[in-house]
Amino acid sequence: MDKTEAAKKIGYYLERTTRIVKLSYLQAFAQLGVDITPEQWVMLDSLYQRNGQSQTELAGDSYKNAPTVSRIIDLLEKKGLVERQRFANDRRRYKIFLTKKGQTTVEKVQPAVVALREKGWKELTDEDYSNFLRILNQVFENLNLQSGT
Repeated sequence: MDKTEAAKKIGYYLERTTRIVKLSYLQAFAQLGVDITPEQWVMLDSLYQRNGQSQTELAGDSYKNAPTVSRIIDLLEKKGLVERQRFANDRRRYKIFLTKKGQTTVEKVQPAVVALREKGWKELTDEDYSNFLRILNQVFENLNLQSGT
């Protein structure tokens, strides 16, 4: 298959892989009895790494728009996994914090996430991983530059 033909299928390969990764996460979470989605996991993990982020920071870290982040935070708050606290100097903005239940949930799920990552990279080398990231980042940059022009 030549480069032009392969480029036509990149969306297919990305979508196929994204779907199986998300499905694998959903199954792992369900087996643990944890009611979260992969999108919610991204927010929880980000807060576990750096608690007390603003919704804007979470949006930037996850490449999700503000309304999507707000919706995810609303759901996580209803589940008792996060809480909003107003900024002292700006009553319109919130910092988001993991609750104790949220922290416990992240710690319960982390081993399954690590196992999934290891399974996904089975039989691939560190060089494969580096090349994969380099290629994905280049595709992102190419398309990101196009969207800005």
